[in-house]
Amino acid sequence: MKVSFGSWAFIFGQHAARPVGFVEAVERIAQAGYDGVEISGFAPHVTLEDYATPEARAQLRRLLADNGLGVSGYVPDLTYNNLLSENKRQRYLDRLARCVEFCHEIGCPALRVDTVAAPGSIGESEVDEAAARIAAVWREAAAKAEPAKVKILWEFEPGFLFNKPSEVVSLYERVGHANFYILFDLCHAYMSAVMGARQTGDAETLKGGVGEFLDILAGRIGHVHIVDADGTLYGEETSNHVPLGDGVINFEALRGKLRALPGINWWCVDLSFRPDTEKLLAPSLEFVRRLLR
Repeated sequence: MKVSFGSWAFIFGQHAARPVGFVEAVERIAQAGYDGVEISGFAPHVTLEDYATPEARAQLRRLLADNGLGVSGYVPDLTYNNLLSENKRQRYLDRLARCVEFCHEIGCPALRVDTVAAPGSIGESEVDEAAARIAAVWREAAAKAEPAKVKILWEFEPGFLFNKPSEVVSLYERVGHANFYILFDLCHAYMSAVMGARQTGDAETLKGGVGEFLDILAGRIGHVHIVDADGTLYGEETSNHVPLGDGVINFEALRGKLRALPGINWWCVDLSFRPDTEKLLAPSLEFVRRLLR
């Protein structure tokens, strides 16, 4: 198992006012001893626009190679391509195709997506149609990404539509493509399965919490984000990411289930919105190494 670090931790939250550039972030991640980086496609990191040419992508590969880092995934900025808008469907697919091409060129195995729309942004009568529309787009995207050997990973979370455990399973099944997987973020899983955070209608939780959610999604998970949770939201929008070991997730109880997930080569440490990112780099890696030992 290889361990990566999500570069977005250097540009979101309190870092937004003074972001750490991608080159410097890569150097810090490498110095801390990580095996790889999970690349943020949000400015000022690795946007499609800034890395549109073969020369720019070759330079990116050299940067990673010089620092001894692999790539576990790419998180593109799809913010302005609402999947629920029919007239933006092709624009979304075109941008995703460019992301797949980018991933293929730099040797990145996975591409992260979300439903873009916020919880409660549609009425109850529109839910089925919205799920069908999103599933159709992701099915097509997964098929187009398969020849390039790039997985499509859906990260569910409180900040986006379809965040109940049953909704996650249902939407995954509706996509129904072998190259489409769930990205299992432990913090988001806790907020969904234990807290029922930002769920529309009646809250839906699981008696067995994150462990039961892992069991339900067995065989459907294509990537893991390792992070702790404290049961609260960040900015009343998405899960509050807590330093490993400081929250309420029982990692010892989950270790066996996580390690038994088939086809997982990377665990990515996700410290979104933390003001103390650099200070947490080395301790987080050591925490994960202990879990793996």
